[in-house]
Amino acid sequence: MATPDELSAKAVRQPIRQIAYFVDNAEQAARQHHQLFGSGPFFLVEHIPLSVCLHRGQPAQLDHTSAYGQWGGIMVEFCQQNNPGPSVFHDHPGGCGALHHVAVMVEDLAAAMQQYAQAGHATALYAEAVNGPAYAMMDCLVGLGHFVELYEASEQLVGFYELVRAVAQDWDGSEVIRRLPAH
Repeated sequence: MATPDELSAKAVRQPIRQIAYFVDNAEQAARQHHQLFGSGPFFLVEHIPLSVCLHRGQPAQLDHTSAYGQWGGIMVEFCQQNNPGPSVFHDHPGGCGALHHVAVMVEDLAAAMQQYAQAGHATALYAEAVNGPAYAMMDCLVGLGHFVELYEASEQLVGFYELVRAVAQDWDGSEVIRRLPAH
């Protein structure tokens, strides 16, 4: 196992790109967040399809819905699990309403996952979205109290972040929820 100094020397500065909460109802949570903070608008993607889903290394089913919006300089996501069973969402001791994860973009997903594992943070979820990016959620509950989501900065992903930010810049507060197809 690498020492903390060795890991710090290899670490690339990874600014938080997103903060995410696990909730019972993503649309309702987004509306409430908007009312409290003025965040949004929110892009709601229902039943996000995954071509690969491994929960703690084992094949799993995860049907989830997310609402993505801009909250000042950062994206905020509200995640809702639509199916029962074990998942990275149900692993969080805080349950619904808790800060679930922060997301960072990395240059090399496999290398970053290995770096986190060497620091004692297991891969709680590895998934590949249908027609989308691969990502991992690293178990940083001990020490941070939440997971860390890792993904590579693909053109598609960066474009989505830019869309959410651009739409929020001159937004007049109307149409808080905007539905997007899951594919």
